[in-house]
Amino acid sequence: MKKICTLLFLIAVSTIKAQKTSNTSIGENEKLVYTVSYNMSGLLTNLAQVTMQTTRVNTGKSNYLRLKCNAATYSKWDSFFKIRDVYEAYVNPSSLKPYLYKRDINEGGYIKKEKYVYSHKKKTIKATMQKKKEPNTKTIKMSANTFDVVSTLYHIRNMDIDKAPVGTNQKVTILFDRKPQIVYLKLLGKETINTKTMGSKECYKIAINNDALKGTNKNIIYLTADLNKVPVLIKFSIPAGTGQLSLTQASGLKN
Repeated sequence: MKKICTLLFLIAVSTIKAQKTSNTSIGENEKLVYTVSYNMSGLLTNLAQVTMQTTRVNTGKSNYLRLKCNAATYSKWDSFFKIRDVYEAYVNPSSLKPYLYKRDINEGGYIKKEKYVYSHKKKTIKATMQKKKEPNTKTIKMSANTFDVVSTLYHIRNMDIDKAPVGTNQKVTILFDRKPQIVYLKLLGKETINTKTMGSKECYKIAINNDALKGTNKNIIYLTADLNKVPVLIKFSIPAGTGQLSLTQASGLKN
């Protein structure tokens, strides 16, 4: 049972066009907060919170933009299924090219850690995974458009979706659990979404299709149709059930 991992994966694979050469959408002190709701006996029940934040990091040799995502069940649900997950990616602030990815999950007592180190010169990724035993490391070949879950999410928002015609289909491959995942997605058009924090917003409506997901055009992500391309609503349908992520707070936006 890894609902939060699946939800992040849903968001991360939703891209339409090639990325831009410079970052025009992601601010350096951005914070987005989501409520995760799950369909229980026909009613959407709020179970968890997902927080995504960006921070500028200077190591002395290089500057990076840290993309951090925390996922946690509300305390009232911890006795049922406690989730405390942390995802981080360090990317170039301008190009959003990834250099480091960390994943630390604790879901119902299931604990796993991952670390990806990107070598753009060698075109490889040193991927380490640790569960209960010693860490296991392997080297994975990297193509020009290889990303982890978190860095992919932010690259999505910097893409020229506005130039894609309605009905556009595209196959996308990302690295998840150290394995390439193929996802098919489709731009369905635009739809106005009422949000708690941003009011009524016109959004790009994108369907996400994958063998691990349930149904065709049942998993939908809505991105604001502006320069920020903020994900304001994600509807998911997976074998374990259905639900959604709804934006409740947004601050530090770039535009």
